[in-house]
Amino acid sequence: MPFPQWTDQHRAFRDSVRRFTQDEIRPNAERWQMEGYFPDDLFRKAGKLGFLGIRFDPEWGGSGLDYWYTVILVEELVKGRDLGCVVGLLVQCEMATSVIHDHGSDELRRDWLLPAISGEKIIALGVTEPGGGSDVASLRTTAKLDGGDYVIRGAKTFISNGTRADFITLAVRTGGPGPDGVSLLVCPTDMDGFSVSKRLKKIDLHSSDTAELFFDDVRVPERFLIGKEGSGFHYIMGSFQGERLVLATMANALCRDLLDDTLAYLEERKAFGKTIASMQIWRHRMADLMTELEASELLAYRAADQLVSGDPEAEVGVSMAKLYAAELARRLILDCGQAFGGYGFMEECYVARCTRGVQNWGIGAGTSEIMREIISKRRMGSRRP
Repeated sequence: MPFPQWTDQHRAFRDSVRRFTQDEIRPNAERWQMEGYFPDDLFRKAGKLGFLGIRFDPEWGGSGLDYWYTVILVEELVKGRDLGCVVGLLVQCEMATSVIHDHGSDELRRDWLLPAISGEKIIALGVTEPGGGSDVASLRTTAKLDGGDYVIRGAKTFISNGTRADFITLAVRTGGPGPDGVSLLVCPTDMDGFSVSKRLKKIDLHSSDTAELFFDDVRVPERFLIGKEGSGFHYIMGSFQGERLVLATMANALCRDLLDDTLAYLEERKAFGKTIASMQIWRHRMADLMTELEASELLAYRAADQLVSGDPEAEVGVSMAKLYAAELARRLILDCGQAFGGYGFMEECYVARCTRGVQNWGIGAGTSEIMREIISKRRMGSRRP
């Protein structure tokens, strides 16, 4: 039996996202990357089509679907060939909003989640800090209760949608050291004391704004707490599963797109009187990449299936999928660039442009080292010294 078992409903959704990508993203991709920004209006267009709340309750403007639809959304958006734009949209529909949906009060859902799902308000996720990286349990941005407000002081960095966000799902320290001192707040960006220090200059994903943010005694109402105080670390870890599935699917979809381009080029390009595709070294290299990509896609599909079914081993499955896809992307993209020869170093070649960002696949949503640690702890716990 084929896996996954796509239904007519899945296919109709895929067609809808594909039309959106072909009409709104692909024709503008190169211009947005050159300009370093994609328009805010894209959030509203995606929201109008129901793409920003796929898995969320219809009561709050969502579609009430599951992770399979998230997989389809990612696979089709990547074909627009502007990954910066894709990152911005996915932060909105998966990474920053899920904890509000799952743990926020009805007031927070009404005032913040609902307009995020419609695309009327733009959201960012504020977790990573200068000098912090993957060690979420050690974050230093503080939020102290003063009367009926939390007073926030600290900084965040590498924040996607950071310069344009109307509000931030913000990780803060409300208690003592360690994970149990971490909480989550909704922090509007129009509050006194909030500032964007600078927009960070990345080597890739140019249309996505990534920023360093400062919080200088920013006051937000106590009712803006998401869920329970001290539970933020556990909420973040739970939401990371969806984020990591998204990154694994993005990597696989990009690899599929680039591999298709490379195979077509090898059939056309001739050297020494024959096509490159007829040369055994390239035939075998492509055979290896095709096999590994099939394996990576199936690993990500299994992870999606585990999340949908509530499998307790989903964390391991997602971590494996993200690790494998990230490491494959780092090799496949460079191999495909090599196959294009001199054109693989030209700005006009999409494969060449993608070689700039290979390092990020092993960093975003948890480094490959963190994925290995999660897998080994869950599967080798009794063997650790």
